[in-house]
Amino acid sequence: MIIVTRKTLSPDKITSAVRKETNGATVTFLGTTRRLSEGKQVLYLEYECYESMAVKKLEEIKKDISKKWKVEGIAIAHRFGRVDIEGISLIVAVGSPHRMEAFQACMEIVDRIKQDVPIWKKEVFSDGEIWVGSQGI
Repeated sequence: MIIVTRKTLSPDKITSAVRKETNGATVTFLGTTRRLSEGKQVLYLEYECYESMAVKKLEEIKKDISKKWKVEGIAIAHRFGRVDIEGISLIVAVGSPHRMEAFQACMEIVDRIKQDVPIWKKEVFSDGEIWVGSQGI
């Protein structure tokens, strides 16, 4: 399951996609909007994406991770548009017979998403905004 949407994400729906009787472990990561970033108060986040390419890259990551780790299910959902404080922007769920593979696969998926998927995050503060990752430009 791969979802890229403007709609609110459901952790239960995404997690249930990887739960099955052969999996002894289900790991779910929730990326949420935090109130503070580098000492500044965040009002909300704004995500933009190149949707068709994002889906393609997420499918590629899912395929790569499935080959590398002994996992039996991967579900990824990423939201774009405005995401308020405590809102969920990313859900990664991994089902595996054993916990170590599930944790390792989940962590690698999150890292690959941040590195490879064309989804960009803007932090909006009361006194301005910044595209995350553009600070060194």
